[in-house]
Amino acid sequence: MSVWLPTSPCTPEACAGHEGDSASVPHAVLRLAAAVALILLGILGAPPVRLLPAGPRHLVVRAWSTALVRAFGIRITVLGSPGPGGGRLLVANHISWLDIPLVAAALPCRMLAKSDIRAWPVLGRLAGRAGTLFIERDRIRALPATVEAITGALLAGDRVTVFPEGSTWCGRAQGTFRRAAFQSALDARVPVQPLRLTYLRGDGNPAGAPAFVGDDPLTASLWRIARARGVRAEVRLLPRIPPGRYAHRRDLAAAAQRAVVGAWGGPTDPNPLPGIPAQPATPSATDKDSANRPAASVHHWVSSSPAAASSLRTPS
Repeated sequence: MSVWLPTSPCTPEACAGHEGDSASVPHAVLRLAAAVALILLGILGAPPVRLLPAGPRHLVVRAWSTALVRAFGIRITVLGSPGPGGGRLLVANHISWLDIPLVAAALPCRMLAKSDIRAWPVLGRLAGRAGTLFIERDRIRALPATVEAITGALLAGDRVTVFPEGSTWCGRAQGTFRRAAFQSALDARVPVQPLRLTYLRGDGNPAGAPAFVGDDPLTASLWRIARARGVRAEVRLLPRIPPGRYAHRRDLAAAAQRAVVGAWGGPTDPNPLPGIPAQPATPSATDKDSANRPAASVHHWVSSSPAAASSLRTPS
């Protein structure tokens, strides 16, 4: 485990409980069976779908992603406008592995995910066939190549989604946006579009079941989500930050985080969990520019976003 990996203090015990009605065991099994069937269909269908023109391909991806999230009994609400087409960097808070199909249901894109995902049964193959960009999170020296790959995808007109917190948080607290990926938007001169992801109970307050934090096993997370009832996922597409507004990735990252944190749309402010404070939109000691090479381009650094390690089950 690298001492540079981003850390989240959220744990399954503190954050991932479901307060509300539960589905019966047979119903939960049916939900899981439907999800597995959709994933297998996605693996088989990915190669021909990638040959389609952009418009039809995006329609298929949105339909499949929506069906996958709905298979778990989660309703989806999308608020805001995606804006004009073209390459852009999408940045969102990170709560669950469900964030990936949730974002794709609203706005088909390529994802940046940790390299460990490649080894996941079934899901790893699907991620690879979907054009996912992988990052070796414990190898800081691999970061410039990752940023260069993101920049290339943006220049090719792709939308690329990253989760700059670098780890999953429960949704009632947030982590600091790490700045490295924002350099790719500066280099490609494309907009940054912040997204706010929220999982809500019927009363409009945060739902704990989707949270995939700490040492939570994937199997436990799947079962917990399949058993939960009355969960709604909300995607807020926030105004894009145009290229040129900020000259430094530090300021761009902070502006994107302010937009995401300020976009809470529930009936009350998220309830902070005891001992789990939200992180400020300012760099940590190891994320300061003095720890990096010149800020003109991340391609020149060998030291980047920090990290330490609690919630390492994140797909990004």
